[in-house]
Amino acid sequence: MTPQRQLVLDAVRELGHATPEQVCTRVQATAPAVNITTVYRTLDLLEELGVVRHAHLGHGAPTYSEHQHRHVHLVCHHCGRVDEAPTELLSDVASRTLADLGFRLDATHVALSGTCVDCAHDDEDSAEGAPQQDDTAPREGAEGDR
Repeated sequence: MTPQRQLVLDAVRELGHATPEQVCTRVQATAPAVNITTVYRTLDLLEELGVVRHAHLGHGAPTYSEHQHRHVHLVCHHCGRVDEAPTELLSDVASRTLADLGFRLDATHVALSGTCVDCAHDDEDSAEGAPQQDDTAPREGAEGDR
């Protein structure tokens, strides 16, 4: 393996989850001449070789991790927090998609979006302090107003 490729792999290992830009920043701390194109190409090659894998955790660049780093990503669409859950969380879904559709789910390549426990708690707190709305009254723009 070339020294540049080793630096990219080392950066992925050190960072745990990282976008190509984050990997590039880490590599450039040691080897300033390495550019983002080299990082992208190296990540592609390392993925082809089965050394790293990527997941899309939302909009934007994919996130890379070591291949054996297996889990489901839980992404909060409010604050952007990313938590990890065991792949067994999706065992029932994987079994059903295989049985019903003949599709083998790669749960290590999955990101589920929703609301983290902290943001859900914050939403509950703000809802408790909000004035109660009368759900029986017609709302502005409702069909009854037409």
